[in-house]
Amino acid sequence: MLRGLKKAVWVLTLGALSGVVGCGPVMYSLGVAGASEAVEQARQAGAAESAPYEYHYAVEHLNQAREFANEAEYQTADEMATIAEEYGNRARDIARRRQRERGR
Repeated sequence: MLRGLKKAVWVLTLGALSGVVGCGPVMYSLGVAGASEAVEQARQAGAAESAPYEYHYAVEHLNQAREFANEAEYQTADEMATIAEEYGNRARDIARRRQRERGR
């Protein structure tokens, strides 16, 4: 519940700032936050070993998102972050499923 509240406050704050500084950085910030969380969850689930393709694909897209943001290419950065989040979630799910299968 607290995590959801923190995320809601974060979204509202970034939404309020979007009128001041523009849309690109705000959308990127939201995207990279979700991607970072997904990659971290995958790492904690052991995805580097259990789902290496998906995990490393997510990590590299997250790195690319950050690089594009540094060059103020926010739309491309957001696209990279979206892919990183998708593959981070896939890696996490695969790793968790393989852990359950090993536990049987």
